[in-house]
Amino acid sequence: MPTPHRMIVCVTLLVASGLLAGCAVPGPGEAPDGIYDPQEGPNRRVHAFNKRLDTALTGGGGGGDAVPFVVRAGIENMADTLSLPQTVANQVLQLRLGRATRNAARFSINATVGLLGLLDPAEAMGLPEDESDFGETLYVWGFPEGAYIELPVTGPSTERDAVGMAVDLVTNPLSYWLPAPDKYYATGVRLAERVLDRSEYSEQIDEMLYGSADSYAQSRTIYLQNRRYELGDESAAQADYMDPEALDTEGF
Repeated sequence: MPTPHRMIVCVTLLVASGLLAGCAVPGPGEAPDGIYDPQEGPNRRVHAFNKRLDTALTGGGGGGDAVPFVVRAGIENMADTLSLPQTVANQVLQLRLGRATRNAARFSINATVGLLGLLDPAEAMGLPEDESDFGETLYVWGFPEGAYIELPVTGPSTERDAVGMAVDLVTNPLSYWLPAPDKYYATGVRLAERVLDRSEYSEQIDEMLYGSADSYAQSRTIYLQNRRYELGDESAAQADYMDPEALDTEGF
């Protein structure tokens, strides 16, 4: 297991690399149409790979509809519970101590009364789901989103969010708290949740990937609009905000 010192050094290097990549780029309100995509060519090639992978795995459809609701709910609840320690850590770094305290309580309740997260009694007690990540932490600290990028397998992102994803991966508390093989089971639950998410939103995703004339541009627009809305980023003109679910993909 890495020492705390080595982990801190690793995190610092990851953050520094992301900040160096993003510090000289225009903000979303300054770039044309709010989109800064200097690597569009390579991004489109990655998008084509991701699209082929999605087709191979789903046949161009979501799949997973046969999973019983109770099983789906259990997997989603457990995945949320497993993400809570990292959410709490990020909200502490954001100085959102009220939200961090509520999520710590949510974790304690669901991990015990909720049978290791299979159930969600915290929701009924007034502690709803509330996620955060290191990409949001960087946003709160004032770092720019950088250029748009598409990552293999994981899909649309920005330089800031890609750095945040890497830091979250390295610093996930459960990877240090849980012994083997429990940590691998936890990873399996998170992956299963991603598969179920693909199924749940299959209609919208299929329309974007297979029903639009330019699925790359469509997914880029939807990701950036949705992510900025999640963060409350007002540097992109909010008057021009489009609800991602309301976008008309016909003839795009």
